[in-house]
Amino acid sequence: HLQLVESGGGLVQPGGSLRLSCVVSGFDLDYNTIGWFRQAPGKEREGVACISNSDGSAWYADSAKGRFTIARDNAKNIVYLHMNSLKPEDTAVYYCAADSHDQIFMATKTGEASAIRSWGQGTQVTVSS
Repeated sequence: HLQLVESGGGLVQPGGSLRLSCVVSGFDLDYNTIGWFRQAPGKEREGVACISNSDGSAWYADSAKGRFTIARDNAKNIVYLHMNSLKPEDTAVYYCAADSHDQIFMATKTGEASAIRSWGQGTQVTVSS
């Protein structure tokens, strides 16, 4: 049974930081690529970052470059999204998802993630003063 559980969201002031965690179970993290997505009210879901299972290479959306870092700990089956210098426009529900390398990389780059099979329940991030 595949399961992904996100945590770490919350309310933070602009300029602050959060670390999101995606704990995966039911499958070996070594064999799955993980992506982070977000969806703000009234907006389309968009890819934020992803990290390959094979070589650890990562991709970031332009909005995340220089501020967010994705990292994986295969021993603990956790993927993190470190978010710094947060802005009000980062406010959204953040989801992690798992699938093949090609599926995840394509979905995070295009935002078209309907084919992704495994999703977490999401964690709310609110950036506000």
